[in-house]
This record gives sequence, C-alpha cells and structure tokens, in this order.
Amino acid sequence: MLHSSPCFLTPKALRPQFPLFVFLPGMDGTGQLLRAQTAGLEARFDVRCLAIPPDDLTNWEDLAQRVVDLVKGEMIAPRSVYLCGESFGGCLAMKVIERAPELFDLLILVNPASSFNRRPWIGWGAQLSQHLPEVAYHWSSVSLLPLLAAFQRISSVDRQALIEAVRSVPQPTSVWRMNLLQGFEVPSEALRSLTIPTLILASAKDRLLPSLAEAYRLKANLQKAEVVVLPESGHTCLLETDVNLYQILEARGFA
Repeated sequence: MLHSSPCFLTPKALRPQFPLFVFLPGMDGTGQLLRAQTAGLEARFDVRCLAIPPDDLTNWEDLAQRVVDLVKGEMIAPRSVYLCGESFGGCLAMKVIERAPELFDLLILVNPASSFNRRPWIGWGAQLSQHLPEVAYHWSSVSLLPLLAAFQRISSVDRQALIEAVRSVPQPTSVWRMNLLQGFEVPSEALRSLTIPTLILASAKDRLLPSLAEAYRLKANLQKAEVVVLPESGHTCLLETDVNLYQILEARGFA
C-alpha cells in the first residue's frame, strides 16, 4: 500500500512577497486547527501548515528532514521564514531548527510538548491505549478533551473542529506519536548553540502539560528567548477566541 507523505497545506492566495510562516501542528497532524489564526496571519505572512497523514509513522529525524525539504521548496527567492510549532509540533520545530538553523529567522513555540515526560501518567496511558479495543480507544481519546482545551474560551465551531481532529487520528498513529514524545530530546548544548530569536507562548492554565515551567526551562537554555504567558489559556490556546497570534507577534516587533 502506498502511503502519502507530510505536505504543506497552502492558502488560496499565495503571497510570495511576504515572509513565509510555517506552522507545525499538534498530535492530530491535520494542520486544520490553525483556522482561528489564519485570517490574521495572512495579512502579513505567506502561511503554510504542515499536514501529517493519519497513517504516517515517521521518526523525528525523517519528519524534520521532510519539513526542511518543504521549506527549501518554497524559497524561490530569498525571504524571511518564521517557524511555529504547537505542542507535538513544538517538538518537531526544535528538531527542524537543530537540523537547519540557517533557514529560519524566528522560532515560535506554543506549549511545546517537550515536557511530556514530566507527566508520567500520560506515558502510562499511551502504553495502555495500544491494548484497548478500538471503540474504547476512541472513547478514551475524546474523554481527555477537557484536559486538552479550555472549552469555554473556544467557539462552538472550533470546538467541533478539535473533536473531529482528535477522532481522525488512528489508534496505531496516536500510540506512535506518544512514543515519539516519550523519547523526545534536544540536548541542552544544542539549544544553547542556537542564535535564532525564539518566542515561547505558555498557557498558565494548561491542564495537560506543565507548559509554563517548560517555557522558562527552555528560555534558560536559549540565547535569545522571550516567554509570553497566556494567563487564562488551556493547552490548545491557538483555538481560543481571545488569543491572537498575529497581534502577539506584532506587539513584539515580529510582524
């Protein structure tokens, strides 16, 4: 059976005169959950969202190389490139930057899941979930949504999009990606060698991961990092109606 490869989702109107904004998604891998932010970002950026096929079982190194190759394919002429990774995508973004730092002008990490191992119960759940019947697996994945999202801060349309994205991930793929997170590591010396400016968005009310503590841990290991605390946000903060990524970038001189 032929498997599709990770690819970029592109907007209807390309803007090659603008900086390239590359978004790496969370565990769902769909690339569809940037929807709440797209309109604002497209005012000043040429936006691409990575879509990882639901049957994709690629390791970190090959995924990172695929992203590097896709970015190079967009560089018809020299321009600035911003790399933004959310949760699982934040880990992938660090792997990409480690592999090809010269390609990028700004790194944006949104509640990166590099703190996964500091929530042992998630790892235990990952081990358990691979043995569940499919119906039980889908029930368990949806039952964790209150930990994933602050639903009261998300519109009904985006709530439904999140539920559908979570349901779209097959059981073997979910187990694979959680195992990737369990084994994720970027050495501190590799982080300290990076000179690229980095913006870290951290949700203070993230019930899934210790994102605030992780943001400051990463900041301590990066040369040019700034932490932006979202005091009322949950893990999937980019779906929240009060969070505007473009305005955050603009306020800090990056847009």
